[in-house]
Amino acid sequence: MKKILVVGGAGYCGSVLVPQLLDEDWEVTVFDMMWYDPHFPKNAKLRMIQGDVRDTKKFAEACAGQEYLLHLACISNDASFELDEKLSTSVNLESFEPLVIAAKKAGVKRFVFASSSSVYGVSDSPNVTEDHPLVPLTLYNKYKGMCEPLLLKHTDQNFVGVIFRPATVCGYGPRQRLDLSVNILTNHAVNKGKIMVFGGSQLRPNLHVKDYADMCKLLLTAPEEKIANQIFNVGFQNMSILDIAKTVKKVVEEEFPEKKGIPIEVSESNDLRSYHINSDKIKRTLGYQPKYSVEDAVRDLCKAFREGKLPNSFDDNSYYNVRTMKAIGAK
Repeated sequence: MKKILVVGGAGYCGSVLVPQLLDEDWEVTVFDMMWYDPHFPKNAKLRMIQGDVRDTKKFAEACAGQEYLLHLACISNDASFELDEKLSTSVNLESFEPLVIAAKKAGVKRFVFASSSSVYGVSDSPNVTEDHPLVPLTLYNKYKGMCEPLLLKHTDQNFVGVIFRPATVCGYGPRQRLDLSVNILTNHAVNKGKIMVFGGSQLRPNLHVKDYADMCKLLLTAPEEKIANQIFNVGFQNMSILDIAKTVKKVVEEEFPEKKGIPIEVSESNDLRSYHINSDKIKRTLGYQPKYSVEDAVRDLCKAFREGKLPNSFDDNSYYNVRTMKAIGAK
């Protein structure tokens, strides 16, 4: 049985991935602050550790006996980051290299790090590949990029490191986020009857949360020689925010015929991030192909809303990272 430590595994992506790992006979330890409830079913192969990535001693103890490590933990997205810059700097940057060193010392064989495609900032290039300059617009993006070489600095033949830069994630997960572009627009379409678009021309790459989980499993199991010290873009539908809104309108009106005629209201935005990523490398190197689309993500969310899985979608803080952090007084 393969043993894995999933750092930050109780978040949105972890809530989809961890049950799949358990089903595939991994022995999983989740190390997480537990600010969010991932709604994991009980499983003898699952161990939950409430821990802070800044507590290197506790983290090192969690690493004992682990062969694989998947690092998903961070103060996620720009708005959350700006809420408390000191907290975000300590979690997203300052804690990272000590964790890498602790994992290596504990005997972890493979370290998979979730960076972000937002490290590219704004680019007019029609194909932003992994060797494109990093021009981050915010500290959240900047710190993701700064962590990448801190991992690669410590890798060797016994400690394999691989980095992925995922697009904006979308779709339904047991620990749902409704503060990400596709999910925000779908929530408004279903529950407010209109879609608000800020800007609209900005390009964003997208990734279904189920494809995110599949990609993590692939990087955990791929042959070492194919992934060692590699960086992979992972985002397959580059769409403008306005085109995402039109897709949401189309799907929601199909899923809820009574909502026909959902208006799209466009206003100005100060969020200038716009980038078009190329993910050919992971296809070419590992044969990775996404199975799901933005349209699938919207349909999955519609189904979850219809089945009552996402009650109080505007009022419940648990769907929103910034609001949760404020409510619990995150430090």
